[in-house]
Amino acid sequence: MTMHAGEQRSVQKENMELDKACHSLPADIDTNGVVRSSRDLPPAHYTFQIKNFSVLFDAEVKKCESGLFEVGGYNWRLVLQTNGKKNSKSHISLYLAIENQNTLSLGWEVNVKFRFFVFDQIRNKYLCIQDADGIARRFHNLKTEWGFNQLLSHDTLNDPSNGYIVDDSCILGAEVLVMKRTGRGVCLSMIKQPQTNYFTWRVDNFVARKNDYYYSDVFIVEGRKWKLKLNLRGIKTVADGFLSLYLQFDASETLTLGRSRLYANYRLQIRDEVKGNHLEETGERWFLDTVGFGFPSFLSLRDLMDTSKGYVNGDALSVQCRIEFIYVVKEYFSS
Repeated sequence: MTMHAGEQRSVQKENMELDKACHSLPADIDTNGVVRSSRDLPPAHYTFQIKNFSVLFDAEVKKCESGLFEVGGYNWRLVLQTNGKKNSKSHISLYLAIENQNTLSLGWEVNVKFRFFVFDQIRNKYLCIQDADGIARRFHNLKTEWGFNQLLSHDTLNDPSNGYIVDDSCILGAEVLVMKRTGRGVCLSMIKQPQTNYFTWRVDNFVARKNDYYYSDVFIVEGRKWKLKLNLRGIKTVADGFLSLYLQFDASETLTLGRSRLYANYRLQIRDEVKGNHLEETGERWFLDTVGFGFPSFLSLRDLMDTSKGYVNGDALSVQCRIEFIYVVKEYFSS
């Protein structure tokens, strides 16, 4: 489930406002890292009133659950126990439970900040109880409940002066802040000196060619389809009289790229088949589509056709591309 930027700002603003409201009066942090403070505002998400509250202290009851409520696209329930777990028998415990786990996606998890409330019916204020430092709790298949074993001691709860139980009625509440992930990330794959990293293109009948530009056959490096473009008339920004040479993706490759980008370090070369004095240029670029990158004034046509330089040998031109390293940045989204 993806949260857009506007929604993220809204949640952040809500978190700040609720945090400020919960600490409108001095807060107390106990040895278990639980913060207790007071505020005037009622719970933003759910209120749970329990009448005949004393019945829960019967030996046969001791536990009750609220109805379902929805926050952040998930269903929740409050679970109250009058005798806390483990070494908390003299306290009430309160837990937040996620419901309908079977309808969630495989491997689901939900990160949540939550706070509970107990209403002081005498002073019309709410006791706010939450983890210190805004800790987020992770709900998943093996952990579907989080809460506080020692929400309140029995003595504190039953003291009439505190106002938590009036006419045998107790009012609890909850705020649930779901930490939704954007679900966006990138995977970086780096390949240095691919196993097959070069391609040689022999352009036969070179002198007789009249078109402005030519494309090589497609060649593959690390599963990607590439080709070379040879321009015999230069480009508009460069005076005629130069050969231009470019590296680019094949058109079919761009259909499979998806949300990925590829960065390549490459060497383009016009080969001197006579003396071995090859002319070489090196470039580094991001490749996103079929736009080619290279060198518009790679070699002057005068030098190209000079037989002493050995570039055109037997009416053939030899062009080579070598890709030294590649790294691919691929974006992905998850819910």
